Amino acid sequence: MRMGKSPAVSLYDTTLRDGTQREGLSLSSHDKIRIAERLDAIGVAFIEAGFPGSNPKDAEVFARARDLEWQHAALAAFGATRRAGTAACDDPQLAALVACGAPVCTIFGKSWDRHVTAVLRTTYDENLRMIEESVAFLRAAGRRVVYDAEHFFDGFAADSVYAVETVHAAVRGGAECVVLCDTNGGTLPWRVGEVVTAVRKALALASTVQIGIHAHDDVDCAVANTLSAVAAGASHVQCTVNGYGERCGNASLCTVAASLELKLGMRCLPEGGLQELSELSRFVAEVANLPLDHHMPFVGRSAFAHKGGVHAAAVRRDPGSYEHVDPAAVGNVSRVVVSELSGRANVLAKAEEHGVHVVAGDDASVVEHIKECEARGFSFEAAEASVALLLRRRDPAYKPPFTLLDYRVMSGCRRGTEPFAEAVVKIEIGDRVLHTAAEGNGPVSALDAALRKALEPMFPELAGVHLADYKVRVLDGTQCGTGATTRVLVDSRDSERAWSTVGASSNIVEASLAALLDSYEHALLGLDRSHEAAA
Repeated sequence: MRMGKSPAVSLYDTTLRDGTQREGLSLSSHDKIRIAERLDAIGVAFIEAGFPGSNPKDAEVFARARDLEWQHAALAAFGATRRAGTAACDDPQLAALVACGAPVCTIFGKSWDRHVTAVLRTTYDENLRMIEESVAFLRAAGRRVVYDAEHFFDGFAADSVYAVETVHAAVRGGAECVVLCDTNGGTLPWRVGEVVTAVRKALALASTVQIGIHAHDDVDCAVANTLSAVAAGASHVQCTVNGYGERCGNASLCTVAASLELKLGMRCLPEGGLQELSELSRFVAEVANLPLDHHMPFVGRSAFAHKGGVHAAAVRRDPGSYEHVDPAAVGNVSRVVVSELSGRANVLAKAEEHGVHVVAGDDASVVEHIKECEARGFSFEAAEASVALLLRRRDPAYKPPFTLLDYRVMSGCRRGTEPFAEAVVKIEIGDRVLHTAAEGNGPVSALDAALRKALEPMFPELAGVHLADYKVRVLDGTQCGTGATTRVLVDSRDSERAWSTVGASSNIVEASLAALLDSYEHALLGLDRSHEAAA
């Protein structure tokens, strides 16, 4: 990756510290190192790796980080100003920051007079000394210092003169960057711009000091506030991957980086870094063991998905008509979703995607068939493998790899034993008819086992296919319980691919069976194609 010209905005990632303050998110020291290495690889300028004075795990992260070679990023350690009434040289947190070896130290201090008196329980002058002396101590130890002005926007609203004086104290101590923090996340974008402008004016004599922004998302404005700050002159932005963070989260690094480069024309990553954003988003979610929000801007799976027929038709002619940027610019792809809202363009796009030829004029009947299926409870937008099969089965020459002739499922409980389930299936493969039976821990499990028992001897590739997820949704809430339609979505995967299939019926076993059969048929067709390509 070539660095190119210097970035106009410094991207400071705090996923490993502020991001882990999200409820339900916990990262091991190994997880943090893996994420830090990925952030460094795409060219983030600063990585805040943790709070070494707060817990042994973060201290371990910095110890391990010393043995690694960082290509682009400077590691930052997070901490607080010295305690009131304690000399900086005697403060254990400041000592821990120096001892961890990180080249950058980021410390936070109080900007809101309410916090000075009610939280720190000290005087305004002592708070200013705490800020200046803490920064100066770290600078004397050879560290670069970023100063986070906590609750700055609330402090500015309460007493703008004192809030600005706290920033001056950090500058006097030698901070290279002062970051204005919307810690409570309640400030609106136009106010952020006004305050950043005022602080820039107040710091006019300290022209080498950067102004930064750290925004929380409590009114869903973290990204907007970050961009507003940059528009007003901030050149350092603090974000987290996928917007992870305290309460409602932080400004999302992926959205901020893409907006800065693609909307404002301001470089914040080295050349090629922007194209890694979608993969970065998925990687961090996987390491954090959190479900990924498919609707995230730029990097979400649905960010460039087109469901409406009018949209799909337009995108086929001119992608820019319904896509505000090229998806490839952020490592994403454009998708067409098939549903009851689809038109002919959706079907044609999906057919092209799966290499299926649609006979002229047949696309309209396919659309009607899809709408009829969805009226019965099917939902194809999350089950693209079932859509591909539906299209293939329209071809008169198509021959399925196998056919289910009949099945039977029994479940019960013998006296003095555990409940049992048994399934019997009869399958036709070419000129052979296979009759197998198997048990499972439930009727669907038994069916799956019986199907595999019949299919795997003829198709050993299926041994590598695994059920990744099984979702059931009861539809028709107006129907009496057992008469309601049940939709089953099955997610499957092998060593290289993942796909989803759907079934719907008032009988949950039949709905499950339809989704399972589609999954196996799709897997075999995909494997067949790969074999042909290899040949």
